[in-house]
Amino acid sequence: MIRAILTDIEGTTSSISFVKDVLFPYAREHMAGFIRDHANDPEVAALLRDVSREAGRDLTNDEAVRQLQQWMDADKKITALKALQGMIWLKGYSDGDFLGHIYVDAVEKLQEWHALGYRLYIYSSGSVPAQKLLFGHNEFGDLTRIFSGYFDTRVGNKRDVESYRNITREISLPAEEILFLSDTTEELDAARAAGLNTLQLVRREDGTLPCDKHRQVASFHEINLPAMD
Repeated sequence: MIRAILTDIEGTTSSISFVKDVLFPYAREHMAGFIRDHANDPEVAALLRDVSREAGRDLTNDEAVRQLQQWMDADKKITALKALQGMIWLKGYSDGDFLGHIYVDAVEKLQEWHALGYRLYIYSSGSVPAQKLLFGHNEFGDLTRIFSGYFDTRVGNKRDVESYRNITREISLPAEEILFLSDTTEELDAARAAGLNTLQLVRREDGTLPCDKHRQVASFHEINLPAMD
């Protein structure tokens, strides 16, 4: 019996275009100014050291900015990059420069499942703070209260089997009692290999490539789960 739902964000609960056309360009545009203004803040300084470590050499702040922008252009899933992006997006959300995008069907079903007693979790390449910003600042209001937990690349790469085993251990449920929702085949493959149930969201507007190895739906409304015991 399913007791928990673990869901991806981009292409699943939220449009890919919002991430690629709003969030990423905003972070890229503001990265240099953010590093200039906050490089000496302890948390930012630690992340910049992580950037140098990932790059394999000590970087000046200007070099770190260029490296981070290169990683953004290549859509690298690097933890330090994601954390810094989240810090920049905090200002954007707080200043009202944009609102997080969530599909209506995802909001309605997630709220329904929460009311039915299911435990809801997010797993995204974006940092946990960035995830909370998206679900806390959107046209539907603050949705963070319905989630039992959030996971990012600190538990591992989303295409690695061990990442899903780590999540399973953290939420203290058998893998077979967890349903993982994603648009990405490689993520679904890894989750299934870890014993989770899987379901692919195939949203035409996001250009998702369907995979016959996993059950597919075009909307959260097609996912029907019974009330919890």
